[in-house]
Amino acid sequence: MYAEYMKKQLEEAFSPTELEIIDESYKHVGHKGAGKGGHYKVRIVAESFADKSRIEKHRMIYKVFDDDIPDKIHALAINASS
Repeated sequence: MYAEYMKKQLEEAFSPTELEIIDESYKHVGHKGAGKGGHYKVRIVAESFADKSRIEKHRMIYKVFDDDIPDKIHALAINASS
């Protein structure tokens, strides 16, 4: 399961106090490009995000998955806080 891989990568990168990953790929069956990668929601709380803008937080997370977009991840909704 790819969500488990994502969880491990985010835990290693940010040592979050809270982390939730929801695979919503099933909601997008038939959507253009949906077969290429999954649709995920990430809710993460980590001290690493303190004093960072929303854009900076998203960039930090996207960097973790650079090699996985768009083949493994087609869409990623992020809620990141400290």
